[in-house]
Amino acid sequence: MSKNYAKETICVQSGWQPKKGEPRVLPIYQSTTFKYETSEQMGKLFDLEESGYFYTRLQNPTNDYVAQKICELEGGVAAMLTSSGQAANYYAVFNICEAGSHVVMSSTVYGGTFNLLTVTMKKMGIECTVVDPDASYDELCKAFRENTRCVLAETIANPALVVLDIEKFAKVAHDHQVPLIVDNTFATPINCNPFEWGADIVTHSTTKYMDGHAMSVGGAIVDSGNFDWSKYPDKFPGLCEPDDSYHGVTYVEKFGKGAYITKATVQLMRDLGSIQAPQNAFLLNVGLETLPLRMERHCSNALAVAEFLEKHEKVAWVNFPGLPGNKYYELAQKYMPKGTCGVISFGLKGGRSAAESMMDKLSLAAIVTHVADARTCVLHPASHTHRQMTDEQLVEAGVAPDLIRFSVGIENVKDIIADLEQALSFV
Repeated sequence: MSKNYAKETICVQSGWQPKKGEPRVLPIYQSTTFKYETSEQMGKLFDLEESGYFYTRLQNPTNDYVAQKICELEGGVAAMLTSSGQAANYYAVFNICEAGSHVVMSSTVYGGTFNLLTVTMKKMGIECTVVDPDASYDELCKAFRENTRCVLAETIANPALVVLDIEKFAKVAHDHQVPLIVDNTFATPINCNPFEWGADIVTHSTTKYMDGHAMSVGGAIVDSGNFDWSKYPDKFPGLCEPDDSYHGVTYVEKFGKGAYITKATVQLMRDLGSIQAPQNAFLLNVGLETLPLRMERHCSNALAVAEFLEKHEKVAWVNFPGLPGNKYYELAQKYMPKGTCGVISFGLKGGRSAAESMMDKLSLAAIVTHVADARTCVLHPASHTHRQMTDEQLVEAGVAPDLIRFSVGIENVKDIIADLEQALSFV
């Protein structure tokens, strides 16, 4: 694809490029394995001497064409799909960390990511220091250690809706010789490209806006190709030293800017196997084709809903980065001038009980453990996605006990507001 194409065109045209007589629509390569004519051909694949497909747990053509599209949207050099957004964040970190490593992470990340780093990966010997995303540069520097290997944050925090100061986080990471990994799920590459602001690796839960229809779970990792791993061989031996499991290949020497994604594919996917199903990748590709159209509607609808809630007498507070006066409005204008996302959080004057009773009266908006869907949906994080957290951790993560996460869909905004209005009348 031409680099001059706009994102709307990339969403529709990138990835699968059919030749004469081939299907116009991306095919689903529904096969576990791929045939070769000689033993030598297969052997070269296993030695990483040639590229190709031999087993879907490692790579699949359907997946790779979709990953290529996401890579172009983000402006990266290489990308891969995973079975979920959670797997994407795990692989992104574990690809450059091992027992004895340390990670710096924003406190407001999604609850599942918070648990992954602070509980599960801790059991693997990887420590994590949680930082306030609004902390100053000097305060952030205090979190780093000699064994720090990366920084992890979200462009728009789920569900706290904190907008990350990407340049600040990129500077502090690079000044400590480590990459910045940014989860760009909520903003999507339509509204924000973290690489343009210094991020090194981007992850996505493609389950959300990219799929957009609550049909398939998936994740993606994109590498900018900008971080020079070879400059810090002592910090990143997995990339800079020979891999005995592949006959001593050194990834940065053999694959250059493709080293990071290649290692994650041939090593982590080989051993952990969190591949995205080709059927899911196919559905994801269909969703990507309309992503720009949907994001525009999500954002405009969300702004109208936020303005309605802000004026309602029973609403105690509203948090939406697109609202003038919001704490993160200026950062949102800097990094996401076209819009942020379709997610709003708000609380009612009646507190937690009022939130629960109001949610039960909604008819258009569904109570589901999901967000960023074409359909409007609602959730009470303290009772659902973040219920494993203590009250102290909830506050640190920016999740108040009365917080309602309202994911505005692409329906007619008047119908969404009418549904809220009638539900609020019962409070």
